[in-house]
Amino acid sequence: MRISVSADMDEPVARLLVEELRGRGHEVRAHGALSPGADARWAVCSELAAREVADGRADQAVVCCWTGTGASIAANKVPGVRAALCADAYTADGARRWNDANVLALSLRLTSAPLLREILDAWFAGAPSSDAEDLDNVTLVERLDRGRTAP
Repeated sequence: MRISVSADMDEPVARLLVEELRGRGHEVRAHGALSPGADARWAVCSELAAREVADGRADQAVVCCWTGTGASIAANKVPGVRAALCADAYTADGARRWNDANVLALSLRLTSAPLLREILDAWFAGAPSSDAEDLDNVTLVERLDRGRTAP
């Protein structure tokens, strides 16, 4: 899988994220502080990673900043992106299942190495739900992306 990764700071957990993803066989494209000379502002690098998902150049993305909040906000401004800030494996599983999230947002401050692995395990094991209500909600979010309001 092609995964775009961004971080606004070169923190150990950000480097571990890239290492972990590559170790799982994913092709990783790094942005921000993980790419020497790149713009590391969270709004900039999170948008770049999210845009690669929206444009089809990446299958998914993981965006990181100190709390994960700014990265998730920036990523969610890109139409077609459904970014979820996940602080635990249960939330990561739910984000994939019920929200068909395609961008994972993480906190560089709160995510330890063992927690990172648990979140990634849940994220990659999760699959979008086929439940009609869940599908309808994702369709409504897609409609919001296109600038239309729900009926």
